[in-house]
Amino acid sequence: MEAKDFYNVAVYLRLSRDDEPDNGSAESNSIRSQRDMIRSYIRKQEDMEIYDIYVDDGWTGANFDRPSFKRMMEDIEAGHIDCVIVKDLSRFGRDYIEAGRLVQKVFPAFSVRFIALNDNFDSLTADFNGKMLVLPVKNFVNDTYCSDISKKVRSHQQVKRERGDFIGAFAVYGYRKDMKNINHLLIDEYAARIVRKIFAWKIEGLSNIAIAEKLDGMGVFPPMEYKKSQGEKFSTGFVTNIKTRWSAVAVKRILTNELYTGMMVQGKSEKASHKVKRPVEKPREEWVRVADTHEAVVAAEDFEIVQKLLAVDTRASAGKAICHMFTGFLFCGDCGKPMIRRVNRYKGTEKVYFICSTRNKGLGCTRHSIPEEELEHLVLSGLQQQLALFLDKSHVLEQIGQIEIQFAEIAVFDKEIRRLREEQEKYMSLRTGLYEDLKQGIITETDFRDFGQIYETQFQEAEEAVRRQEEALRNLFQAGVSAGAGLEKMKSTLEITELDRDVLVTFVSRILVYEDKRVFLELRAKDMFTNVLMLAGFTRNNENGNDGCSMDVDMPVILQKGKEVS
Repeated sequence: MEAKDFYNVAVYLRLSRDDEPDNGSAESNSIRSQRDMIRSYIRKQEDMEIYDIYVDDGWTGANFDRPSFKRMMEDIEAGHIDCVIVKDLSRFGRDYIEAGRLVQKVFPAFSVRFIALNDNFDSLTADFNGKMLVLPVKNFVNDTYCSDISKKVRSHQQVKRERGDFIGAFAVYGYRKDMKNINHLLIDEYAARIVRKIFAWKIEGLSNIAIAEKLDGMGVFPPMEYKKSQGEKFSTGFVTNIKTRWSAVAVKRILTNELYTGMMVQGKSEKASHKVKRPVEKPREEWVRVADTHEAVVAAEDFEIVQKLLAVDTRASAGKAICHMFTGFLFCGDCGKPMIRRVNRYKGTEKVYFICSTRNKGLGCTRHSIPEEELEHLVLSGLQQQLALFLDKSHVLEQIGQIEIQFAEIAVFDKEIRRLREEQEKYMSLRTGLYEDLKQGIITETDFRDFGQIYETQFQEAEEAVRRQEEALRNLFQAGVSAGAGLEKMKSTLEITELDRDVLVTFVSRILVYEDKRVFLELRAKDMFTNVLMLAGFTRNNENGNDGCSMDVDMPVILQKGKEVS
């Protein structure tokens, strides 16, 4: 490269956001020091003048996808610049392959001189060893440093995720970062009220698009606009308009975010390496989930209801914002597909009934036709029977606090725990019998090891199931001792006289309709109902001196023509 009489210099400055802690200033100290060093150097050169200063403050050196660097390259290609000066090669970039290509191929092609002050590198005066040996080695060291830092950062982030610390750049809509601890989330009361309304409207039967239109009609800022209004420098890849509006996608994103229940869910994606920008989605089982890291915005029960509603078609009829009362609850008892509502109009009269959607599409199954009026009567009477039974027995939770009962006694009484313990004993017996079979030559040593491992795994799975069942029962026992605020809330709503969507959401998980018009009610609180009845049986038999272990407490929930079916 031949020397020029005069150089128009591009001063390039860069600092990664990880290189220096944020002190709240508009520009980092390192950027200022880089600028001062390069300006001091240029002032001593009689053949140089600054054309422009290009600053990428807060951008990684792992790649060259940076706004100011791209602008500098455009000026180079336009012929405005013939010299680039940086503090050192690491400020220019840490990708040694691309950095080497730019310095050794691209810049010479445009007759651009390159100077890295701290590395004592000047492409005009560098000899063969400097260009072909020293420069690649230094670029390689910079790239290795970047790779090492990337691994350390990812490892540190994983530790923080597993600890339940929030590591996102911005808090999720409905929350704000705690200024005393940025890894902790606090409720943003205004946005949290909007989130609660969204969940409530979904439970009421509104579709996602109806909720979005309702929010827009109320003048509620969508998440991105709200964050901007709070002074946050927020941007997202989901934006397509200059001013965003609520959309069905944005509503669904809120409705499916488990973080609103107090569960911290992170690590849904990761980058393969520091050189690959696009993250790779991770399977759900690899997500990091930590419970009770922050205050919940919505109850876990409401979140669960909404997930079930989202799993089925809950679109409203044409011209209506709210779907029908049974939408999301009614299914065919044989094929499991949702039932659909049909209206027959004849001579001014109207008859409403439900049929199997599979049959409606001509894909098999049978009609399972049931009139709406009859269905409402069956469901209402079935709920009244179950709730009356529960109300009659629920007083035992108050009694538990007044009598001496060991939890171990109740655990033995629970028939599900008894069944699981029997299953464990079976696997233990099978595992013990393997040794005798091996001694008698019935099985080989390989079979002995393989079957032994299988029985051990099944034994451990049963042990885990027992632990979960005991934990659920212990929670119920403790709720009884403390009189159970949740139960008291349910008691106030147990007297139902008419059926509506609120009643279904509160008590029903699914309704199955069979061809013979049998209606099966799958109750949301079935486990609690069953355990309350079990405890009632225990206390009664305990008072009478019986062990009570043979009592069956399953509740009938299959109805036909408004009567119980045993």
